[in-house]
Amino acid sequence: MTAKERVFVGLGSNLQAPAEQIRQALASLQALPGCAWVGASGLYVSDSLLAGQPRYSNAVVALDTCLDPIALLDALQHIENEQGRVRAERWGPRTLDLDIILFGQRVLDKPRLRIPHYHMHARPFVLYPLAELVDEGFRLPDGRDLKSLLQACPFEGLERLHDLP
Repeated sequence: MTAKERVFVGLGSNLQAPAEQIRQALASLQALPGCAWVGASGLYVSDSLLAGQPRYSNAVVALDTCLDPIALLDALQHIENEQGRVRAERWGPRTLDLDIILFGQRVLDKPRLRIPHYHMHARPFVLYPLAELVDEGFRLPDGRDLKSLLQACPFEGLERLHDLP
């Protein structure tokens, strides 16, 4: 049996009742084969990185998984597709976006997947929810500590709404 690794997955939605899309994705993630549910951050709302798009609902979840990174990515993309994700335009509005933020202490740079997630260090809608799920001294695989990343990434354009189930 493969040892389980702690994985953090970012959730985002800005179409078709975004908060409900997040809640539906949480249920799918809790039932994901090869994964054990650890917990979820609160629900946040953030401005879109691109002008003219609706605001996003965001969260981060922690899972323990025995899946390899590409198998997990495939499972996450299946959930996105089940919830109506259409990949018409890069960084376009979406019903659901599930991103592997961190996968244990792995560093991976493949055509389909980069771990840690690129630009996570500059995205408050990733860092602040992640901080709810880790210890204060948490470090990324490259040694950077989350506390320093939070200090360099202001809580701007972000609003914490409530806890998730």
